[in-house]
Amino acid sequence: MTTTDLAAGQGVAPRTLPKAGAALDRWRVPLTIAVLAVLPFVLPSQALAVNVLIYGLFTVGFNLLFGYTGLLSFGHAAFFGTGAYLTGMAIALLGFGWFPAMLTGIVGASLLSVVIGALSIRTRGIYFCMVTLALAQLVYYVALQASGWTGGENGLRGFTVAKADLIGGFSVNLLNPLAKYYFIMFFAALALWFVSRVLNSPFGAAIEAVRENETRARACGFDVEHTKLLSFVLSGALCGLAGTLSALHLSIVPLDALGVHTSSIVVMMTMLGGAGSFFGPFVGALVFLLIEDVASLWTTHWQLIVGIVFILFVLFLPKGIWGSLIQIVRRRRAS
Repeated sequence: MTTTDLAAGQGVAPRTLPKAGAALDRWRVPLTIAVLAVLPFVLPSQALAVNVLIYGLFTVGFNLLFGYTGLLSFGHAAFFGTGAYLTGMAIALLGFGWFPAMLTGIVGASLLSVVIGALSIRTRGIYFCMVTLALAQLVYYVALQASGWTGGENGLRGFTVAKADLIGGFSVNLLNPLAKYYFIMFFAALALWFVSRVLNSPFGAAIEAVRENETRARACGFDVEHTKLLSFVLSGALCGLAGTLSALHLSIVPLDALGVHTSSIVVMMTMLGGAGSFFGPFVGALVFLLIEDVASLWTTHWQLIVGIVFILFVLFLPKGIWGSLIQIVRRRRAS
């Protein structure tokens, strides 16, 4: 089984490409960052651009598990919400600075993903989906009952980070939308670089092998269970990072950050953009949030419009927008 075979499917770029494709694959991180850098100037509002960045990063984390490893989770809101809650509590209740609070959120989400992942990977298929959903709902109800810490139904409030002090005496004014955007984009860029390194490593080939054929991967000597668990933990850590940035952005953490709705949103964004594609998560986040933004101006039942669009994409563009575009380009080059 070659790495090209392992990468074929769900829009994943093969490791053996034509010269132009290889160059695009090699420069995918700087090209993605370049596109994100101009986003605040082309979207209707800078607030929308920040949301695309945060939810795009959330989708990147989920895509590592679903798109590249082939494991569909219905409970990734647990990691997003845990990262957000722990960051907010570290600032509001413990008096932490922004960076230690972010580390607290990321570490907490990572530890939670170890627990949920260790329990979930024992199952397969729909059972895996249901176990992740059930465990995420357990986290949701813990947050609901621990109202003294989390604020219960009202969510966590009472913390605001007006500026982020950096090394060398520099600081970023987080009350300035554009400065906040590029502050968040810095962490998104680091996450993209990290994901690219993972995908280009032997571990990246291993998770793609598990996705394509778990039985054959085990026969080839891969430790399938450990591979899936590590992918789950890395995915949870990236989603936790997105949650910490969401807390810093909003200065509140709603209880819905842990809810089923948030878990379903990230699935839809991944499918809209293209599961298993590097830039697809940001395309999916952008399309979903734009539809929500526009449809909510027309009707209070905007979820119905989003649902119809999602069904159409699943039926006619199963690889998503970016994944389908990549497939078309490859077919033209091959012909």
